Amino acid sequence: MHDLNDMRYFAEVVDHGGFAAAARSLDLPTSRLSRRIARLEAELGVRLLHRTTRKLSLTAAGEQYHRHCVAVRDQADQAQAELAQILTEPRGPLRISCPVTLAQATIGPLIPGYLARHPKVRLDIQVSNRVVDLAEEGVDLALRVRPTLDDSGSAIIKQLGLSHGLLVASPELLRRHGRPAQPADLERFDAVGMSASGGKVRLRLLGPQGARHEAACRPACVADDLMTLRFAILGGVGVGMLPDYMCHEDVAQGRLERILPDWSLVSGIVHAAYLSRRGMSPALRSFLDYLGEKLTQDPNGDLVGVSPLNGAGGAAKAAPTRPAAPPSPAPARPGRASGRGGR
Repeated sequence: MHDLNDMRYFAEVVDHGGFAAAARSLDLPTSRLSRRIARLEAELGVRLLHRTTRKLSLTAAGEQYHRHCVAVRDQADQAQAELAQILTEPRGPLRISCPVTLAQATIGPLIPGYLARHPKVRLDIQVSNRVVDLAEEGVDLALRVRPTLDDSGSAIIKQLGLSHGLLVASPELLRRHGRPAQPADLERFDAVGMSASGGKVRLRLLGPQGARHEAACRPACVADDLMTLRFAILGGVGVGMLPDYMCHEDVAQGRLERILPDWSLVSGIVHAAYLSRRGMSPALRSFLDYLGEKLTQDPNGDLVGVSPLNGAGGAAKAAPTRPAAPPSPAPARPGRASGRGGR
């Protein structure tokens, strides 16, 4: 009987598109993996792969054999995962990718409570807006905030809630310049933003009954980091947009004020993605369950985040008013999703 490990190795080489990526995933030397596949072909008496210097492709026999190898591998993984669920508590390393502002405003305050509940888990959190490849970099869970759910690649998606961009300003700025009554009034204000196209900070607004307006404002401060922009807005430098999970506490405490509350900016779907083929370890399941418990949603599906100012024990108050609701996204479900990280 052939070594069943070789069937797994063959499936990994095909799924990763080459020996080098598969070897990294399996933690094996590339040369050893190549020899094992060559030995498998010799034992079977048939060529499974066409090899060139640029890529690999399956032979007709390889396509058929790959389907069986995947079934054997996935059944073995499922059996092991189910046994681990029964026999082990959450433990070991859990690698997570998280965008900077989501980590600072929402996820970071939750970490102490999670680790107090599951002390045998070791969290390795990559706090970065860099795009990550889950399979290539061995990331177990990617937290993302995007306008739409991805539909490329293979992953399980869990939607955690909706985030809205709020147009805000400091009370001191509004005392100096007055309060805008309509979107066109924004153009007499300085603004802060992540970019300045054509020398202007452009605020693209969605209004009642599908109305749209783009306000081109003078750039007082441009930075590619939302926390930096938050400090500028708090200091009265200009008007700007912040995610609601990042500024709801500032609005609730009066440090910032909503302006043009009937107009909103593009909403984001806060969601988690992980590779389905790996199964769900107890550590990963417990972390997702913990996020589901702590990151509650209001009846509209909006995320009610956790503010560092309130501590990690509960959700902070939502802003007094919410932006005009965009069309509801499709319910999150397992399916095709990118293995790359979010903003």
